[in-house]
Amino acid sequence: MALTNPQYDAIMRMYNERQLRHQREQQEHIRIAYEKIPRLAEIDAEIASLSVRKAKAMLNGDASMDLDLNAAIRDRSQERAALLSMHGYPADYLELTYDCPLCRDTGYIDGTQKCACFKKAAVDLLYRQSNVEELLKTENFSQFSLDYYSDSLTSTGTPLTSREAAAAALEKSQAFVRNFGSSFENLFFYGDTGVGKTFLSHCIARELIEQSFCVIYFTAFDLFDLFARYTFSSSEEAKDAHANIFDCDLLIIDDLGTELTNSFVSSQLFLCINERILRKKSTIISTNLPLDRFMETYSERTFSRISSNYTIIKLFGNDIRIQKKLLGGTKA
Repeated sequence: MALTNPQYDAIMRMYNERQLRHQREQQEHIRIAYEKIPRLAEIDAEIASLSVRKAKAMLNGDASMDLDLNAAIRDRSQERAALLSMHGYPADYLELTYDCPLCRDTGYIDGTQKCACFKKAAVDLLYRQSNVEELLKTENFSQFSLDYYSDSLTSTGTPLTSREAAAAALEKSQAFVRNFGSSFENLFFYGDTGVGKTFLSHCIARELIEQSFCVIYFTAFDLFDLFARYTFSSSEEAKDAHANIFDCDLLIIDDLGTELTNSFVSSQLFLCINERILRKKSTIISTNLPLDRFMETYSERTFSRISSNYTIIKLFGNDIRIQKKLLGGTKA
């Protein structure tokens, strides 16, 4: 999706702050240079006067006067540069500088085309707002290893081995990223503790944020805590965060089933899932609960919406975190 208005405004505020910072720097440089080299102030005043005369000459079509004024401005500019150099200042010491010379800290080239720095600023903002910025720096598809999954271990309900199930989950996750934005899809990861459900969710989040999609991650506990704050308080922060849950391109709900479940939680989960389906906004859910326990915990109605609108992916095997500690590995 396009950036939300608050997100766009936050980026443009950053550009305004950059411009103000550089303007203050320029004003301070001018003050210092004029104080040390008084002739510079005279030269700048002369250049300004000559520039006004040049503009009038151009309007009057006086080509010879225009040439004379160009020469005079050039002479003053050369004198200015020589004075700066003589006193140990760089030639551009009095000029306005920019973090990005291409767009001059406006975010746009020629007023219409978004600059590369704008796109980077958008991605950086989306990372910060995802709730998993630090984790996404290290968790990506290249770090996902099938070596932690057994070729012989099987589980009820699937003909696949642990390794085959993980390979299928990886392929479905990568396909989800490839097709994101052109097709509506949701993923439901379930299975044993520590088998890569959260890791794959993070991999997907990283890829999509890099493409400037808005991704928000919540543990189940934090998500329902936010729903409670929105429902029972008038906090503007809670209202904004609640709106983002339904507006973001991808919502990730991790560790569903670890929170204290009650009728409020069940109703809010159904509302969240159903509303995002109606809006065609993708969601990824991960849980350690087997499917029958999940249906008992959150109601048949909720499970029905998930089973008919989500790709259900089972992962199983030995806890990768324990394997890493034993083997000293780094990949998930």
